Amino acid sequence: MLWELSVTEQRYRAVLEVRAGVPVTEVADRYGVSRQSLHAWLRRYRDDGLVS
Repeated sequence: MLWELSVTEQRYRAVLEVRAGVPVTEVADRYGVSRQSLHAWLRRYRDDGLVS
């Protein structure tokens, strides 16, 4: 079964990977986003928790 993740799910998974110790540059490359975007997601999840 092939399915796609929503943008929110992709961002959350990326944040989880970084929090698990994967380097930001590696995760950003994998998800096709800039390091700056990923850092913004990390701040958002840290400050606001999981919100859509």
